[in-house]
Amino acid sequence: MPDPELPTIVGRGLAGELRRLRQTKKLSVRAVATQLDWQGSKLSRMETGQQRIRVADLASLLVIYGVTGAERKRLLAMAERSGEPGWWETYGAGLTPWSRTLLQLETDASAIFNFEPLLVPGLLQTPDYTRAVMKACGVPDESAQLRVAARLGRQALLTQDEPPTLHVIVDEGALRRVVGSPWVMARQLRHLIEASARPRVTIHLVPLAVGGYTGLDGPFMILDFDRHKPVVHLEQKMASMFLEDAEQVTFFRRQVDRLVDVALDPTESLRLLGQIALEHERE
Repeated sequence: MPDPELPTIVGRGLAGELRRLRQTKKLSVRAVATQLDWQGSKLSRMETGQQRIRVADLASLLVIYGVTGAERKRLLAMAERSGEPGWWETYGAGLTPWSRTLLQLETDASAIFNFEPLLVPGLLQTPDYTRAVMKACGVPDESAQLRVAARLGRQALLTQDEPPTLHVIVDEGALRRVVGSPWVMARQLRHLIEASARPRVTIHLVPLAVGGYTGLDGPFMILDFDRHKPVVHLEQKMASMFLEDAEQVTFFRRQVDRLVDVALDPTESLRLLGQIALEHERE
C-alpha cells in the first residue's frame, strides 16, 4: 500500500490544480495560509506534491478560491481518491485531450519516454501538423485552436534551462502518412531533425521493414521524476489512464527495451527522417 502521507498520481495532479487556482486568483501562499490560520509551508508542500491533500483542507481552500458546483465536486473526488494508486481521467468534449494532470507531470518530469505508432509525438509536433490532425479527427475549429495552444504550451518545457530528457520512438508509417499536405509533413519532419540536435532529445524510428512488432498495440508514455515514483500514461479519445504500480511500470519498461531492439539507431533514424522529408518536399 502507498504511504498515506505521500501523494499518489491523483494527489500530484490535484496539487498542480490548486496552485493554478491560487495563481488565477492572484493570491500569495502567505495570504491564503493566513486566512486559514496555517503555516505557509503547509500550503507550499500541498501545492508541490510533497504532502497529501486532505478533503477537509481542500474544502477550505475551495471556499477561498470561489470554486463551486461540478468543479468543486470533481476536485473533492480527487482528494478522496488521493491515497489510491493509479488514475483514470475523463474529459468533456470541449477540453483539450491532454489532461491537466499530464501537463503537471510533464512539467515535473526529469525524463520522458514516448512511443507513437500512428502520429508524431505531441511534444514534437508543429502547429500546422497538430491543426491538421485535429481537422482529420473531426474536431471543431474553435476546439482545435485551443488544443493547438495547449500542445504548444506543453512543448515549452523543452526550452527550459534544464529540460527533461526526451526519448521518442516513432513508427516510419506515421511519418509517411500525409496529414494535412506534403508541405505540412515536410516541415514536420524537418522540425524533428532540428529537435534531434538538442542534447537531451533522442529520436528512433521503427522502419516499415520490421513488419509486426510489440508496439503496434498502442502508444504509451513513461515519465520519471527525481522525487516521485515513475508513471505510465495511456491516452484514449476521451480519457487518460495513469499507472504507477511497480509491476505495471516494469512491464512498459520492458516494452521500451523491445522497441529499441527493432528501431534504427539515432544516426540511421536521422538519415531516414531526411529521406522521407525530401520525398514529401518533391510531392
